[in-house]
Amino acid sequence: MIRDQETLNSLLDTVSRFVRDRLVPAEQLVAETDEIPEDIVAEMKAIGLFGLTIPEEYGGLGVTMEEEALLMMEMGKTSPAFRSLFGTTVGIGSQGILIDGTMAQRAAYLPRLATGEIIASFALTEPEAGSDAASLRTTAILDGDHYVINGTKRYITNAPHAGIFTVMARTDLADKGAAGVSAFIVEADRPGISLGKYDKKMGQRGSHTCDVIFENCRVPVANIIGGIPGRGFKTAMKVLEKGRIHIAAMCVGVAARMLDDALHYAMERKQFGQPIAEFQLVQAMLADSKAELYAAQCMTLDAARRRDRGENVSTEASCCKMFASEMCGRVADRAVQIFGGAGYLSDYGIERFYRDVRLFRIYEGTTQIQQIVIARNMVKAAS
Repeated sequence: MIRDQETLNSLLDTVSRFVRDRLVPAEQLVAETDEIPEDIVAEMKAIGLFGLTIPEEYGGLGVTMEEEALLMMEMGKTSPAFRSLFGTTVGIGSQGILIDGTMAQRAAYLPRLATGEIIASFALTEPEAGSDAASLRTTAILDGDHYVINGTKRYITNAPHAGIFTVMARTDLADKGAAGVSAFIVEADRPGISLGKYDKKMGQRGSHTCDVIFENCRVPVANIIGGIPGRGFKTAMKVLEKGRIHIAAMCVGVAARMLDDALHYAMERKQFGQPIAEFQLVQAMLADSKAELYAAQCMTLDAARRRDRGENVSTEASCCKMFASEMCGRVADRAVQIFGGAGYLSDYGIERFYRDVRLFRIYEGTTQIQQIVIARNMVKAAS
């Protein structure tokens, strides 16, 4: 649902130029230093990237799902670490407040998130829990007008930089299922919160994750999202459904970048007196990648439009996330193959993307979790 094509085109053009002129030249620096330069962060805030999905009345741009998908396809044409810096704020970190939060909660946090004054992180995954609500061990015990939170969250993106966390914790210890879980807004500077060391990851340097440890952290009752206990996992699922379309769009953008790099290399690299792009087996890899990329793009935009129309897109969102992330991995593999020996060297950048995109098939629900969601929804619809 594109509200104003001219305004969207202007924003897409701004993001495209920013990616091309500022982010692509900084990719190697970020890979070497594991940090995104402060001047680039400031430009992200000025463009409005931290407030993309936050409504205009709270100072954001209020883009629709379709508009967000198109923008992420542009952001995907550079290192995923750049998108990751604001991704949790426009996505899983803030959407719980936007979708299910009270008016007071929205007024208190959304304007500051929109400007990038604070970054939001989403704290669901634990050492022994993530997709399985029954295994969630972080507890929030009512004590007067506060809840006392104890537990450890793992692999939390942007945790070292977060101003607030959306935290999933068990408020009903007798209920071991999803209904016993509540969602909390927790300010990062509250006593009782400590952070683990930065995780050393396979890829996506510049995007930081770490453990978040809660030890008798007191959080006001008013900080339960929506003001009602027991709805946390439902909130999480709503947030993740939207996030899966977002990630699918990112996969499309990154795959487009890798395929473009591989195509240009194939047109320039010569063997047996001709460009390798003239060889049919190389052409097959290029063609397969283009076809799969086109399919992922179409299904992602279709799911986004359906969501904008108010349809239930649980199945479609999982289809997009599963197919697009797997597609992205296949394109990465073919791109390295087309580059040949050069693809294995860091000088050309394609090996970095090969490592970076591996995460897409894991976070915000693994491929296997998406398969379960899709199949269960199919059975439910047919019953």
